[in-house]
Amino acid sequence: MLRLTEIKLPLRPYTDDDLAAAIVERLAIAPGELLGFTVFRRGYDARKRSNILFVFTLDVELQDEAAVVKRLKAANNDAHIGPTPDTRYKFVAQAPADLKSRPVVIGTGPCGLLAGLILAQMGFRPIILERGKAVRERTKDTWGLWRNNKLNPESNVQFGEGGAGTFSDGKLYSQIKDPQHHGRKVLEEFVKAGAPEEIIYVSKPHIGTFRLVKMVENMRATITELGGEIRFGSKVDRVIIEDGQVRGVELAGGETIAADHVVLAIGHSARDTFQMLHDQGVYIEAKPFSIGFRVEHPQTLIDKARFGPNAGNELLGAADYKLVHHCANGRSAYSFCMCPGGQVVAATSEEGRVVTNGMSQYSRAERNANAALVVNVNPEDFPGDYKTNPLAGIDFQRQWESAAFVAGGGTYEAPAQRIGDFLAGRPSTALGEVDPSYQPGVHLTDLASCVPPYVIEALREAIPAFDKQIRGFAMADAVLTGVETRTSSPIRITRNAECQSLNTRGLYPAGEGAGYAGGILSAAVDGIKVAEQVALSMVKTGS
Repeated sequence: MLRLTEIKLPLRPYTDDDLAAAIVERLAIAPGELLGFTVFRRGYDARKRSNILFVFTLDVELQDEAAVVKRLKAANNDAHIGPTPDTRYKFVAQAPADLKSRPVVIGTGPCGLLAGLILAQMGFRPIILERGKAVRERTKDTWGLWRNNKLNPESNVQFGEGGAGTFSDGKLYSQIKDPQHHGRKVLEEFVKAGAPEEIIYVSKPHIGTFRLVKMVENMRATITELGGEIRFGSKVDRVIIEDGQVRGVELAGGETIAADHVVLAIGHSARDTFQMLHDQGVYIEAKPFSIGFRVEHPQTLIDKARFGPNAGNELLGAADYKLVHHCANGRSAYSFCMCPGGQVVAATSEEGRVVTNGMSQYSRAERNANAALVVNVNPEDFPGDYKTNPLAGIDFQRQWESAAFVAGGGTYEAPAQRIGDFLAGRPSTALGEVDPSYQPGVHLTDLASCVPPYVIEALREAIPAFDKQIRGFAMADAVLTGVETRTSSPIRITRNAECQSLNTRGLYPAGEGAGYAGGILSAAVDGIKVAEQVALSMVKTGS
């Protein structure tokens, strides 16, 4: 088959006949020469808001592919065509029949689930440990904070089956390099688990929280059917290390599980586990991340700014955006985790702290658009010496999360401020056109006490600059809600080419918590990569 790119069609419902006609026209072939095609990617080009186009990448089967390619080359016209790459997933190993031990995976976020699934599909029968609860019980606990100000530190937005991505927009796109097409494997497994088939080909696929819940349950069932085991309420208190080699894990209840291969897919908020690993001498480095606020606008404003006269077109759905501004103080301010038609959610995992995040349902039909507006921070900004204390970034996060708790009134309400007041440097005392979506609710104040001064300075410069790209972005009634601190892990558990810890053999740091991913798709891809290395090691050593 051949891959044909840059097929553009008007913004209207299309049929297979429309696509077939476009292929025939592009390649200048007779209709009978086209034997079949599939859609590999569908996106849109909105640079001209009055003439938005669908853009397709198609894999086509022709009667005589070589002749068509030769003719196009002779005419010095490649017609955006080339060979279709093989994106089928190929397992790197198969567990021996006399498997002597089982790998352990810690965490059931996208990284841990995909690592466990791949290991199970290769016959290694992994034991997967999750400190939190199964996804439906976890959802009830999460709503307990949102509706009743009641936090369960072991079962919340950060901890539990499905990981932090369960309560998000369910975005499934990433800018990672993926030469092995692991991302395709992730999407295919998600479709098998109940995701809509369109995630395979749309340019910015997303699922939404409610669908993610059922998908996670289906993936768990597949893992157990293949001989894997998933244990909830199983917090790892200690990794058993002998002479620089992992020999197992000890759970909070005192049980020990022997294992020479342990995948560490703990997510970016497992602060007590980071401390435990540091205390045990596992090599950890401090790394940069970003902090700031959530911003909410009317979704209709974003739609109009991005799509012009096509705003509200059902074929386009709710508009998103991606913004960046390099500030005079040397910082970069940018939008992150933009959630069209969604809501701002309480995402703390520790008592006495406020953390925000964003989520959307599949429909993206809520009234507000929200995104994080964040500014980069570096290890040099952290309290103390990050070289002797690589966990200093956690102290930094806690400082501002605690400040937000105080500024919000000490009840898990979040501090909030209208953009007009924020830019003017005065506290907010009343809301305007935008009704904030954060639950348990917001407390109007001055956000200047909730982040470092250089973050305030950077955002006050960036917001008017963003207004030049998204007309209305600096609207006075738009709402900022604090604080967003968990953009990525504040540490990196550094690993070697075989994905093992630099100084602890058999320990495989993976995903967001280890500093090797940022989002559902990249974390899941990293889980596959690590699972492959575990499998190869187990086969090589006869474990």
